[in-house]
Amino acid sequence: MISVTIEKKLRAYHGQQVLQVNRQFASGSITKIHGPSGAGKTTFLKIIAGLIIPEKGTIIADGIMWFNADTKINIPAQKRNTGFVFQQYALFPNMTIRQHLAYATKDEQWIKRLLLLGKLDTLEHQKPEHLSGGQQQRLAILRALATKPKLVLMDEPFSALDLKMKTELVAELKVVLKELDTTTLIVSHNPQELAGWADEEMIF
Repeated sequence: MISVTIEKKLRAYHGQQVLQVNRQFASGSITKIHGPSGAGKTTFLKIIAGLIIPEKGTIIADGIMWFNADTKINIPAQKRNTGFVFQQYALFPNMTIRQHLAYATKDEQWIKRLLLLGKLDTLEHQKPEHLSGGQQQRLAILRALATKPKLVLMDEPFSALDLKMKTELVAELKVVLKELDTTTLIVSHNPQELAGWADEEMIF
């Protein structure tokens, strides 16, 4: 269970807005998040991950206080055991596909399974510059899963994938996330692409 009660000021084109969220996410659930551009969806994910600090509130994960503005508790991002799929992928240009995964886990069987999941097993020695946008996006998803995190945060994770690849990947991801009992939050500009997959919906 992830419990998030936060407030964060946002810079907006038409003045300042305040992002206010009071929400609980059940363990193992998948929540699709959508809303207009600039509403704070990406900021919300980064707050949970520990990459942005809100002015007010608390974040509690499985009974552990990750953040408390009043008592100044703020567990560093690297200790929150979250997998994050960034909109711009944030891949390491000098690392191959396999090195991206091996950097996160030493479990060889898991690495092989992830490579097959993302259909990147024949490209494992390629670096990002030699990959298409869709292949880079799949690598970003696999890297987020490599540590078998209890929480995965995805920011537009399927935007570069064609319909066939997206359908196949979503079906396989659903199995893996359930197996890991991972709580998943997915920001998408197209909520229809997650129809029948997500358990919950959050609208900004």
